Amino acid sequence: MKKPDKIILDHGSGGKISHHLTTEFILPIFNNPILADLDDGAIFTIGQERFAFSTDTYTVDPIFFPGGSIGDLAINGTVNDVTMCGATPLYLSVGLILEEGFPIHDFEKVMDEMGRAAAQAGVKVVTGDTKVVPKGAADKIFINTSGIGIIPKGIDVCSKNARVGDKIILSGTLADHGVTILTQREGLTFDAPVRSDSAPLNQMVKKMFAAGHAIHTLRDPTRGGAGTALNEIAQNANVGIRIEETMIPVKPEVSGICELLGFDPLYLANEGKLIAFVGPADADAVLAVMQEDEFGKDACIIGEVTAENPGQVFMETRIGGLRIVDMLTGEQLPRIC
Repeated sequence: MKKPDKIILDHGSGGKISHHLTTEFILPIFNNPILADLDDGAIFTIGQERFAFSTDTYTVDPIFFPGGSIGDLAINGTVNDVTMCGATPLYLSVGLILEEGFPIHDFEKVMDEMGRAAAQAGVKVVTGDTKVVPKGAADKIFINTSGIGIIPKGIDVCSKNARVGDKIILSGTLADHGVTILTQREGLTFDAPVRSDSAPLNQMVKKMFAAGHAIHTLRDPTRGGAGTALNEIAQNANVGIRIEETMIPVKPEVSGICELLGFDPLYLANEGKLIAFVGPADADAVLAVMQEDEFGKDACIIGEVTAENPGQVFMETRIGGLRIVDMLTGEQLPRIC
């Protein structure tokens, strides 16, 4: 890939260009075994305990949308990133960048929604920082959240652990968040309203681990969507992935909007969904407990890990052909989270 001479929106997409920025410009400077795994968070050991630590920054536009806001998104996103490392999230930090002139009423609403989200997830915000920048130097409010959690003994999940034969479970419908932000930003209205899927997944994941020990990989398909997340796992684990288009759940109203506007649900962001790679013996039990949870009621098996075509993702289409699912190229929708 040609070396860029400036940062563009594509560098924040979570896709190919974003991955290139990380691996070619950031990783070589800070390279160490923990960072090099490039998972949802850092996994490290202190004494006898294993910890997961993750950080993320939220710039979503608009800051309020059906199903959530930048406030609950910031809490849920970091809770989920820590959870995808197999950890029980415990403590979060919050960093705020506020634009001069931001209405106090909106600020209070964002803080209230962060508080409710933290309470729902069972985590505590224990430290933070606030900066105010001149009007025009930011857009209303940007939020950084970092989180830390403890990984229970016997749990070992990361993208490199995906194994041939694993069943791939998706916890619910794709593209709800991405389509919601798109329609709100552009002022589009449809007969069937759409809502973001912003939600904390830690309690569901706890039930999943109780149901089956052969959970090898977890990933929440946020920026870049499920298509990019699956490619990252295939490359990190050096395995092939095969999914079935007919098994991938998308709400009819979301599918219709994507078709109308030319978007592929596989590459749109999700903020309350996960992908799990589970050994075949435990897959049905794990799927069952997911379907009993409010955030996994639409969960289903969408494919499996294969030995063929390592590092690549293929999808069996509705008409029976095979399509390569590549990592997202370009920026479908900036400031999605």
